[in-house]
Amino acid sequence: MKAEETRKCIVCGKVLPKENLLRFTVTPDNLVVPDFKKKLPGKGIWVQNSKQALSVAIAKNLFSKAFKKNVKIQPELMEIVERLLKKRCLNSLSLARKAGCLVTGFEKVCDAIKKKKAAFIVEALDAGADGHDKIMHLAQDLKVFHTFKIEELDQELDKVNTVHIALLYGDMAKAVHNEFSRLEDFLNS
Repeated sequence: MKAEETRKCIVCGKVLPKENLLRFTVTPDNLVVPDFKKKLPGKGIWVQNSKQALSVAIAKNLFSKAFKKNVKIQPELMEIVERLLKKRCLNSLSLARKAGCLVTGFEKVCDAIKKKKAAFIVEALDAGADGHDKIMHLAQDLKVFHTFKIEELDQELDKVNTVHIALLYGDMAKAVHNEFSRLEDFLNS
């Protein structure tokens, strides 16, 4: 079994698993940029996957200290990180749809839950109260993510009125779950 890769957070100083951290690097013109795919050249600096930790890193100029040089931070870095994490979630949903690993629509989602095929549920933020209550009643032990509006889900999945999504058990569901959990952790901590 592969050993878990860890890195040190520049904010809290703890050594944490890489999946609990956000990677940043610096461009040749000394601009700090997110590098979540770990593809950009240069030294990576790691911050705990948390809005609060990123705020501290920005406010205390910890990026300059970690890179050992003066670096520039875009005023909208927090929004850029959030937008990138959201895009990764939506992209993973799109891949799951193409792979046939999800179902949409109230009846199909209810059926997947009843047949114990659903690994977890994605419900639109602006779902109606009646449908929400019924799904929550059925999905008692399942994780339900409330992250995106109907319009955002429609656009990514090329559908109309996407309110409920069930991810079906399998490796694809695990990958999508990881992306949604990562975004949720960032937004809520």
